[in-house]
Amino acid sequence: MKSKNIIITGTSRGIGFELVHLFANQGHNVLALSRNAQPVNNLHFENITSLAFDLCNSEDYKKVEDFIKSEWNHVDILINNAGTLLNKPFAETTFQDFENVYRTNVFGVSEMTRLVLPFMKQEGHVVTISSMGGIQGSMKFAGLSAYSSSKGAVITLTELLAEEYKETGPQFNVLALGAVQTEMLKEAFPEYQAPTTALEMAGYIFDFSLKGNKYYNGKVLQVSNSTP
Repeated sequence: MKSKNIIITGTSRGIGFELVHLFANQGHNVLALSRNAQPVNNLHFENITSLAFDLCNSEDYKKVEDFIKSEWNHVDILINNAGTLLNKPFAETTFQDFENVYRTNVFGVSEMTRLVLPFMKQEGHVVTISSMGGIQGSMKFAGLSAYSSSKGAVITLTELLAEEYKETGPQFNVLALGAVQTEMLKEAFPEYQAPTTALEMAGYIFDFSLKGNKYYNGKVLQVSNSTP
């Protein structure tokens, strides 16, 4: 398979970190974006560039744009993986809490996608990582009002983008994940043990990112073997 240029957000740990490793091992070029660039830098792959990047900092997006223009010229796959999870009773959840969650989980996804789109070809693929909590009619969990509602928002955003770009590409899809054993999950739910590891889920996302847009566009796939 010809090597592709792939941007992944939220790569310092968990699924994002595993994805960087999987793509690099297969010879693809990876731009890894995370507030903490050091974990990916420690991988020492020539085909990985790791940038310290904050989805909530408008100035950081210029670094990404400059890199694409100077090093790649085009992007084949964008994986919007970064996210923040807040477990807090609704009555205690402040305006600032909601804003912080939405700035990363919704506004960050929107802005990163908007920035990358001019560099993507018709066969490009934008994959956004959502959650089963964002699926209408799914089982919901108290304390996740900001998080799950933000994950529902990016599902609708993806459907709208697929419609807007259906004649020119790229393709847009969402993966709504069930519980995955990551550091983020452990911080929010210390006692919960998820049935799927970060590496296992990263393997699925890896394959879907490379091939899923041949069969899907504007779709949300529920990737869960449990409830949640």
